[in-house]
Amino acid sequence: MDTAGTAFSFTKPDASPERREFYARLCEKNITPLWEVLGKLLHPSPVPQMVPVMWRYGEVRPYLMDAGRLLTEREAERRVLVLENPGMRGQSRITPTLYAGLQMILPGETARSHRHAASAFRMVVEGTGAYTAVEGERTTMHPGDFILTPPWTYHDHGNPTESPVVWLDGLDVPLVNMFDTGFAEHHPEDLQPHTIAEGDALARYGANMLPVDYTPERLSSPVFNYPYARSRETLEQLRRSGPLHGCHGLKMRYINPATGGSPLPTMGAFLQLLPAGFCGEPYRSTDATVYYVVEGEGRSRVEDASFAWGARDIFAVPSWSPVSHEAQSDAVLFSFSDRPAQQALGLWREQAPLRA
Repeated sequence: MDTAGTAFSFTKPDASPERREFYARLCEKNITPLWEVLGKLLHPSPVPQMVPVMWRYGEVRPYLMDAGRLLTEREAERRVLVLENPGMRGQSRITPTLYAGLQMILPGETARSHRHAASAFRMVVEGTGAYTAVEGERTTMHPGDFILTPPWTYHDHGNPTESPVVWLDGLDVPLVNMFDTGFAEHHPEDLQPHTIAEGDALARYGANMLPVDYTPERLSSPVFNYPYARSRETLEQLRRSGPLHGCHGLKMRYINPATGGSPLPTMGAFLQLLPAGFCGEPYRSTDATVYYVVEGEGRSRVEDASFAWGARDIFAVPSWSPVSHEAQSDAVLFSFSDRPAQQALGLWREQAPLRA
């Protein structure tokens, strides 16, 4: 909930010669007077570095194909084109706390097994039949599937099909590195042993039941593939039930079925249906958000920018920036953000709908 209060403002004291000499002496001791920097530390509302931006998949895909021609998967470790926000170039960030990239694996290739402290997920963009393996279980990838690789879990990929497969990677690398808690290592083998039958995790944890003796081993979800076919069916059934939210249409959040919390401890993920003709009211929240268009066509307004989007396009919305969505056809948007981290710290805030 948003709350109103007295506007916050601050004026720095005048800098007399004597004060400047005092500040110079402080600087020599690695000390800074708060009154000289307070305006940079406290703001009436968020002042994000990132800016609204959009990537059209049709324009990015040729570069992925070039990368596939120029580098082997072994040379690249992961053949990924990082989506860098123009407000933070050179930092491998799409938002202040999150990383995103488009990864491609060509027919016959594998990406060797490794693990890292950062949480990660895959949203499958193009192609069917490649796999991701997590801690001994493989799962076949289909467009729209939401696939997790929880922190410090071995994972690798392979493509036994005859076509390229592309997915959107989302990781909390900037957040992990901010805490200086990043670790990574390779598996002793290029590909981890396939020791668990495909579909085991979904059957065991994803059917509104849990094994009687289940004790969570980690904060992330025990389910690591959320098939799009299931999620899309849910949205369609709920559309028939109504009603629609004035800002979001019909929006659901992915959950950890063991706790009801987010699938990953630092990242939340959402899926929303915008029926044809939907015209949403403006909304804003403190979690900078990345949107991926699973299907459909429409337009989103972010601050003064207007993005006309189609299937497989990606756009990013800064913290506390008004966003509204319109759908020309039935459309499904996937989105992710650092909302769970903000909520855990008591920082998250939203305002919906925005009123003039």
